[in-house]
Amino acid sequence: QLQLVESGGGLVQLGGSLGLSCAASGSTLSAYAIGWFRQAPGKEREGVSCISRGGTIAYADSVKGRFTVSRDDAKSTVYLQMNGLKPEDTAVYYCAARETLARFSCSLSGMDYWGKGTLVTVSS
Repeated sequence: QLQLVESGGGLVQLGGSLGLSCAASGSTLSAYAIGWFRQAPGKEREGVSCISRGGTIAYADSVKGRFTVSRDDAKSTVYLQMNGLKPEDTAVYYCAARETLARFSCSLSGMDYWGKGTLVTVSS
C-alpha cells in the first residue's frame, strides 16, 4: 500500500516562495498519477495541480504561472514549487495518488491514497 508524506510547508511573506515535497513509500511511484490539493480554513478542498505517470501536467487557474509540479520517480518524490505566493494560497496542502495504467492521463478525481498534509501560511 502506498504511503505519502508531505513536507516543506511553513510561513512565508507575500510574494515569497516555498517548495513542497511528497515522498512516497510502500509501492512504486511510477505506477501512480499524482495530484496536489489544498484546503483553506473554512473552505472545501480544491485541486491545485496534477501530474500523470508520463509527465502530463495541469494546473488550477488560480495557480497557473506561479506553481510548478514535477516528479522524480527514482527518488519516489513529487514536488510542488510555489512562487509568487499570496495570502489566498494559505491552506493545508495534500498530495494524493491514483493507481492507473494510463501514462498520460492527468486528473484530480478518484484518488486512492492521501498524505496527511503540510500547512502553508502566507502573510501580508
